[in-house]
Amino acid sequence: MRFVIVTGVSGAGKTAALKMLEDMGYFCVDNLPIQLLEKFASLLPEMQSENVRNVALGIDARSGSALDELEVVLDRMKQTGYDYEILFMDAEDSVLVKRYKESRRSHPLARAGRVDEGIRLEREKTKFLRKRADYIIDTSHLLTRELRQEIEKIFVDDREFSNIMISVLSFGFKYGIPADADLVFDVRFLPNPYYVDELRPLTGLDDEVFNYVMASDTAKAFADKLEDMIRFLIPNYIKEGKTSLVIGIGCTGGKHRSVTIARELFSRLSKSDEYGIRLEHRDAEKDRLLKK
Repeated sequence: MRFVIVTGVSGAGKTAALKMLEDMGYFCVDNLPIQLLEKFASLLPEMQSENVRNVALGIDARSGSALDELEVVLDRMKQTGYDYEILFMDAEDSVLVKRYKESRRSHPLARAGRVDEGIRLEREKTKFLRKRADYIIDTSHLLTRELRQEIEKIFVDDREFSNIMISVLSFGFKYGIPADADLVFDVRFLPNPYYVDELRPLTGLDDEVFNYVMASDTAKAFADKLEDMIRFLIPNYIKEGKTSLVIGIGCTGGKHRSVTIARELFSRLSKSDEYGIRLEHRDAEKDRLLKK
């Protein structure tokens, strides 16, 4: 039986993760009092005899002051021989604040309604859980379907997971550099399909544009060097505890060259199952929208 403790900072997607695990056949319990955790674990053999194959348990800041006792309880469970895994759901502070404002909900630890203060306090209280986590999923840039894919990868397919989510993001410099980009690469030195009449209305999502850009020896050499550098950086970022990496690829309008190189990099990095990866084209359709 697989016993997963799902925790993390409020607003990062713990409830969504539990629902997904439930859909995948896990018996799920949310917000169980810390005082009952060991008792619950002792019942797992009986549950297994009732054909319950896997169990997921949600624990978060709603446990209040009892959360301070959790570390002792987890240590005691390990010594007793209970085998459990910890999934920690995380997200950037700015993303959490935005989610709370959009949902108009109050943070469980917020004082005087200050969401940012609640987030700070919760990070302090859950710091030990993050350190002990077997898996950390940063949902800052994840769509719901992408989160489900990562959950399935870990808890259904049982593949390796390196606690980092990589986002490859194409953009146009004329619309501004993405504020959340960790790395930014300027590909405006590549051949520009904009000056080819039949390619101008298309984007790097179209094979005609993609092939035009990648036919350049310069583009091929750049893609090779970029892949090599990113593959060097990933394990070093993981070593430093980074859980989210946004790679921005920019050209003038974010429509042709940046989309092509972003596609190429995503394709190359996707060959590895060691980390989560997603692809986003921020500005590819903006020119078309502006013309309407």
